Amino acid sequence: MNYNPIIVALDVPDAGEALSLVDRLATTVDFYKVGLELFTAEGPAVVREIIARRKQVFVDLKMYDIHETVKRAAARVAALGGSLLTVHSSPQVIRAAREAAAGTNLRILAVTVLTSFDQADLEDVGITGRTVAQQVEWLAAKAVDAGADGLVCSPLEVERLRSLIPRETLLVVPGVRSAGADHGDQKRVATPTSAMEAGASYLVVGREITRAAEPAAAADAILRALGTQLH
Repeated sequence: MNYNPIIVALDVPDAGEALSLVDRLATTVDFYKVGLELFTAEGPAVVREIIARRKQVFVDLKMYDIHETVKRAAARVAALGGSLLTVHSSPQVIRAAREAAAGTNLRILAVTVLTSFDQADLEDVGITGRTVAQQVEWLAAKAVDAGADGLVCSPLEVERLRSLIPRETLLVVPGVRSAGADHGDQKRVATPTSAMEAGASYLVVGREITRAAEPAAAADAILRALGTQLH
């Protein structure tokens, strides 16, 4: 296995629960996502704690603000040692974050269309002239042109995006569920194996691992299923 593509989503209410999961998964998973709930509850300290355990952190804050605000906030994430940061797919926002990340290890991901969105949700926000897939492609093109290091997209769009964007662009994919796993609030989903076969760089997995009786065993089962894609 050349690398471990799993990013575990620490969508939990406090640092104690988050760090307990990191410790239980210590020999199985190297990358963790800190999103809005945990970051709002615990702030930058929880990111530092995870990094202190020699793990990588994906800071999923989906930043969207004026250039200077995004630049300064992204600079703080870079200073923390974050590896990935999400921003909206606005060229101005992406350029601000990229400016802040210059010379650091932080890579900027642009969010396309949330995996909980379907066509009706898109139309609810006034986008009526494109399908979900077309909207993802349009946003992806804008993001890459603005300098995004990668994109967040559903597993259903990975194969098409791989044919449209530079090879080095990261595709970070939530909405992956093993066969038989509960979809939760996700609408555009696929299995980890199919997402990797389509060209995903990383898979964001939450409840299937974090709510398992044995999180390490759940993560290991996904990795074993992915074995042929990881050599």
